[in-house]
Amino acid sequence: MSKQRWANHIALLLGSLVTLNAAPIQAEVINRGIESGPYQEARPAPDFLQPDVKIVVGQPSPSEVNPSFLGPVLLMKSAQVDLVKGTAKLPLHKGKLASGETAWFIITDATDENLSNLHGVNYSPKLAYGFTGRNQRTATISKDGTWVFNRGKVDFEPKLSITPGATNAPFPPQAAQPGSVGDNNYTPLVKVTNATKDVLFNAPMVAFNQTEEQLNAFCNGKPNHDLVHDKVVAICPREGTVTLELTIGFTFSKPILYLSTEANDPVVATLETATYAPAMEDLPFAHEDALPGESAERIYVFVNGATGLDNPHRQGLYSALTDRRGPLNVLGGIPTINLDYSPMWRIFPAVWTEEAIKKGYRARMSDAIHIEDMGAKGYIRSLDGGSLRAVGFIVNCPVVYRVN
Repeated sequence: MSKQRWANHIALLLGSLVTLNAAPIQAEVINRGIESGPYQEARPAPDFLQPDVKIVVGQPSPSEVNPSFLGPVLLMKSAQVDLVKGTAKLPLHKGKLASGETAWFIITDATDENLSNLHGVNYSPKLAYGFTGRNQRTATISKDGTWVFNRGKVDFEPKLSITPGATNAPFPPQAAQPGSVGDNNYTPLVKVTNATKDVLFNAPMVAFNQTEEQLNAFCNGKPNHDLVHDKVVAICPREGTVTLELTIGFTFSKPILYLSTEANDPVVATLETATYAPAMEDLPFAHEDALPGESAERIYVFVNGATGLDNPHRQGLYSALTDRRGPLNVLGGIPTINLDYSPMWRIFPAVWTEEAIKKGYRARMSDAIHIEDMGAKGYIRSLDGGSLRAVGFIVNCPVVYRVN
């Protein structure tokens, strides 16, 4: 082969490599809803977001050039998101306990950036601080790829139920029963012990001690929630997927969609349609967001926000319990916006004061800094009337999709 032909051949190979390396990971949104017209920056929000959000950023958007810019971003690259139905389809993993029971789980976050990119999950470096107390759950990966967990079981048989409180104050509820309950050693956090990298995964369990045949009956939906997590819409081992309901929230005035899988309190778990995981009580919760040792980020949950599905300021637990729609929680940092993202969120209960309500200041909040500002002005307080702060409740809510 002549030198010129070699040069052309090498140039072609190098060009191919450059093209491959430069190609971004493609987010997959399988149903976006109504599109806007050409060159329109705004479009009608997909069905799942309405009536809470009516308008979203159209595409193409600046976020397609840089994910930190304005526009939609699929944060969890392994997910297939349906914005009309409000669901995310994720890879379903089959593992087992050392005692032999089958454990079906998903992977949503990792503390190693390269592995998070490889597996299409969120990168959360501060989650590494969560390997504490009963959250020191481990797994080994067998030769055939099966994860073998040292401990941690979940009972999915309980019936999810909640009885609101008084009409004018539905929270706290009169009674609350989470639909799934972990044992004293269950946590979604798992450290793989036979990997050369020291990495912690967020691996929530969605079914326990069920056969493939039992779960394949729900490939097309209508699952038996006595057997699977209450957020599961469909589960299909033969296809290796599970579809879960998403929740609408906000972060720094941007609507987002996230999963709710576990909480360390039974009432919170019931409100979130999540598994009650008492082992998560051992996670730290009182530190500042970026302080070494803090594994969780902050989430503001309003208690007495405005109610009524037609109210543009609807928000909070009163509304969730009476309007039967999500509370529109306000999350802190997420990937693309801040460096301190964690799927573990320590709850800051937020209560509007009587003065704020009388003066007409009660409105839907969507920005953590704005909430803190209103708190500093005395218009938003904690449950006991004190300053806004974490009170010990922690929820596992991996982010999936940024709407704007």
